[in-house]
Amino acid sequence: MHVKLHADFAGNAAAQEAAALTSACVHCGFCLATCPTYLDNRDERDSPRGRIYLIKSLLETGNGDAAVETHLDRCLTCRSCETTCPSGVAYARIADAGRRLVHHRDSRPLATRTLRWLLRQVVPRPALFTPLLRLGQGLRGVMPPALREHIPPRQQRLPLPSRSLPRRMVLLQGCVQRAATPRTNDAARRVFARLGIELVYARGETCCGAVNHHLGAHDAALTDLRRTVDAIWPHLENGAEAVISSATGCGVQIADCGRLLAADPDYADRAARVSDLTRDIADALEQEAIESLPLRPAPGSIAVHVPCSQQHGMRQPGNVRRLMARWGYTLAKTRDDHLCCGSAGTYSILQPATSRRLRDRKLAALKMAHPDRIVTANVGCQLHLQGAAGAPVMHWIECIAEDLQADDALSAGPSAAPS
Repeated sequence: MHVKLHADFAGNAAAQEAAALTSACVHCGFCLATCPTYLDNRDERDSPRGRIYLIKSLLETGNGDAAVETHLDRCLTCRSCETTCPSGVAYARIADAGRRLVHHRDSRPLATRTLRWLLRQVVPRPALFTPLLRLGQGLRGVMPPALREHIPPRQQRLPLPSRSLPRRMVLLQGCVQRAATPRTNDAARRVFARLGIELVYARGETCCGAVNHHLGAHDAALTDLRRTVDAIWPHLENGAEAVISSATGCGVQIADCGRLLAADPDYADRAARVSDLTRDIADALEQEAIESLPLRPAPGSIAVHVPCSQQHGMRQPGNVRRLMARWGYTLAKTRDDHLCCGSAGTYSILQPATSRRLRDRKLAALKMAHPDRIVTANVGCQLHLQGAAGAPVMHWIECIAEDLQADDALSAGPSAAPS
């Protein structure tokens, strides 16, 4: 697919990147069969091929009309199309470049622009997001069901390891996860401690930049990434072995920071090092002697939900299943594992109707064999699914922490305060 770049985009790095990447698309249409939004409404413009055509038109005419915004906004950036594409088209990078190009030409209604701005100001900032979430949790009991399902109950924290250990890794806190599902990282710290690894937090870590990145605010996303690199770097200099993410949506963003900051001479080398050392928690555990853990799996079956960021972004679709099978868990049969649950960061807020339809289909696929529990690897998916699951939904590392036999030496410290 040849692109003749409009004169208005001369010297525009985002436009040049989109034009170069678009040329790989041979418009074969294989992507349509695995695109959740196309399968939902059968509109060609809501398929990867259709969106690439819209971006191509933008690049060649210099005119980013409302149709480009509308259909890019409807994209989940699940990247299922990338796994399917026989030509290896880097669709997510094309879509992100398209969002950057229309970000400053915003023709959305005022209410939509305001909501997008508020999400960018609040969600990536724990100092704002956490108290607002606490307020919502306090009022949750009197909220209508449609609103209540977006507010997770407040979690009781787990006891934490109380001694230093010979090995150290940096554990990303996440901006939403530290407030909404803090038990996930509590569980991770307990499990890794049993393997002789201390997971430490990086002081000053805020957001990985994913929220701003996928809402088209590229410069703000890079600022978020630089802060994260600054927070992590002292730990790597002092011997931390890896950067661990227990939220795959954050992990795939941090793993990409070397590419995203490659043009910044002050950060390129450090960002590349952070990228090289970033591991999803399942990937990290697969490298350890996990059979040594004194684990007694609870009875019942578990349905494993694999987030899009893990299977299409990280290309690690089987890690969690392999781990849980090695530990002796009974895994329930599921279907359509490649399709998105509809969470996709802020998508469930900005595109609620489509998001709910995708969630309902995903839950039907996960519950087909009547599992006792549903586990996932990303906080956004967890919160989205548990709002309507009718069954326990948790991060898979919580199952492991719950089913570990007690070890008073590691758990002697006080329980973490409720969060």
